[in-house]
Amino acid sequence: MTTVNPLAAYGDWLATVPDDWPDEAVDIAYRQFIDVMAAMVPGGVAPVTKKIRGVLEDWGRGDCSVVASTRGMSLPWAALLNATAAHALDFDDNFDPAKAHISCVMWPAILNLAEDLGSSGAECMDAYLAAIQIVGRIGQGVNPPHRKRGWHATATIGVLGTAAAAARLLKLDSTQSAMAISLATSLSGGFMSQFGTMAKPLHAGNAARGGIQSAYFARAGVDAGWHTLDGPTGMNTLMVGPDREQLRAAIREPEHGQTLSFETDKIGEPLLIVEHRFRVKRFPTCGSAHRSLDVMSDLMEEHGFGADEVERIEVHAPAMHLKNLMYTRPNTELEGKFSIEYPLACLLISGNCSLADFTDKALQRPAHRALFERIHRFPIDRPETEVDTTLRVTLRDGRTLEKSRFMPRGSKADPYPTSQYWRKFDECTGLVMRPEDRRRLKDLVAGFLSLDHAGDIAKAMAVDMTAPDQLENL
Repeated sequence: MTTVNPLAAYGDWLATVPDDWPDEAVDIAYRQFIDVMAAMVPGGVAPVTKKIRGVLEDWGRGDCSVVASTRGMSLPWAALLNATAAHALDFDDNFDPAKAHISCVMWPAILNLAEDLGSSGAECMDAYLAAIQIVGRIGQGVNPPHRKRGWHATATIGVLGTAAAAARLLKLDSTQSAMAISLATSLSGGFMSQFGTMAKPLHAGNAARGGIQSAYFARAGVDAGWHTLDGPTGMNTLMVGPDREQLRAAIREPEHGQTLSFETDKIGEPLLIVEHRFRVKRFPTCGSAHRSLDVMSDLMEEHGFGADEVERIEVHAPAMHLKNLMYTRPNTELEGKFSIEYPLACLLISGNCSLADFTDKALQRPAHRALFERIHRFPIDRPETEVDTTLRVTLRDGRTLEKSRFMPRGSKADPYPTSQYWRKFDECTGLVMRPEDRRRLKDLVAGFLSLDHAGDIAKAMAVDMTAPDQLENL
């Protein structure tokens, strides 16, 4: 175990690292900004977002903007609402070092902070890049057992990332930045047992709120413990387990740089956003399903079969992926997002798996449910970085087709071009925004890095939106 206090090291790095980020890092982060904006806008009309908006509006108005509403809120509540919206459809990215949906937490919070502070687009980008390095280092220090043991890292680690981003925008010094992260550990929590319910996107909202509160408290002089990451009752023990030393000693080939140690010697080398990039979704469902969905899409395109021709499907996938996809017979749209059976059925029947497929009504379609019995799971008890996902499809004519995939499309191994991000943005925002509102938002997002007032983007989302029929029950 390192003798350097990671909390002190990360606070100092946050406060002092120069803002001259490599162009590649900025380009990657900017694409993720486009992606999370695409997910957040239709997420603004999701039932969970509407319900939470109704509660928060009763708690008081403020000057910060919220998606799909012209009524502003105070900074922490606006960030909670917007981050919940960004994660409501499970259409946002995954960041492997943290094992978390991190952009859906940090970007909404950063935009609301920009409203409060008058920050520029360049300052917001700097805050995101600095914070994602810290959140990645913390994630590498507690994963993979943190995630495997049932903690939802979007909540538990996302709150620390938001605290780091807010500390950077607030220009906190080394000690204040460390205290912001430490305070955030006291607001860290969230279980994977909430998957398939409205509580899961609320995890992202709570992380955005808690990170902002922690940074502002730190600026005001509220102090916190110095060993909340690595102490005997710190995150590394309580959220990994008392067997962490044995687990660390057993690591031979770390997943995504996850060594169960907090890197303090070379915090910024390499930049994790460049080293690992993101997993970007083309289907609005749990990322653990995407390898299988990509394989099924390829098999259908190569061999030209449909649902009626399928006798049996075997899904051989990492056990952790199938554990995340816990609903074998989903009954609600949220459960459907954490199933492998339902999205595969959608692909087989229509050739796609889209936002329109995820409504409670859509989940009850008999033709889709009939396919569940033909899909069989075979978990492989090995890390995802060591094993492919393989689909074996038996057709009624006797043919057996098989194909494997190591990483999904949209990952570092098979990245999407920038045009794909804009296509997703146009499709998602076009579902719920008036054309003139969508054009204004797109222009601001396109010019994000040169904006003097990045909060203008948050304001551009604060407009009335209408959910079309296929999204009414999202």
